[in-house]
Amino acid sequence: MSELIPIFIFFFAVIDPIGSVPVFIATTTGFDAKAKRHIAYKAIIAAAGILLFFIIAGEYVLSAMGIPLSAFEIAGGIVLFLFALTMIFGEGKARSELRMAKTVTETAIFPLAVPSIASPGAMLAAVMLTENDRYSLVEQATTTGIMLSVLAITLILLLAAAPIHKLIGNGGANIVSRVMGLILASVATASILEGIKTYFAL
Repeated sequence: MSELIPIFIFFFAVIDPIGSVPVFIATTTGFDAKAKRHIAYKAIIAAAGILLFFIIAGEYVLSAMGIPLSAFEIAGGIVLFLFALTMIFGEGKARSELRMAKTVTETAIFPLAVPSIASPGAMLAAVMLTENDRYSLVEQATTTGIMLSVLAITLILLLAAAPIHKLIGNGGANIVSRVMGLILASVATASILEGIKTYFAL
């Protein structure tokens, strides 16, 4: 259990279910309740498919390109850290992605599925937390289950978007995103240090 909680927190930070609520509300303005439910389901299915692809094939793609996982772990940590900084000091997920929502029609795919739910950080996490050399099939399956559970929570929040948004508002969602960003920055730093340790065999 002590090992599962950090993985859950990691995926919760990079997927950021609460931060996706204002994005969902903005992108579904004008749709009826039935259409909103369909958009929520389609967005989660698309995000799950993308993240499962990275879990299954991400490492093989890296191997085919001759990129060691330690290098990917360092690069991924740097990207995650920069992503975390935008969550902490930037406009916040909700406000920045609301602007994207005004210019798109395929709302279930963009910006909901990508980059709001299946964010770059989530894609990197899917690869790093399921390395074949470090984790057994059981551990990888467990991690996949945790990721899917976070996506299930995201779906529940999207389906209950209206009352949640009324409760926390855009400001509340931005506060949560910044707290998750701080946690993510710590995880990213640990990833960089672990990658350096592995690469240089320290």
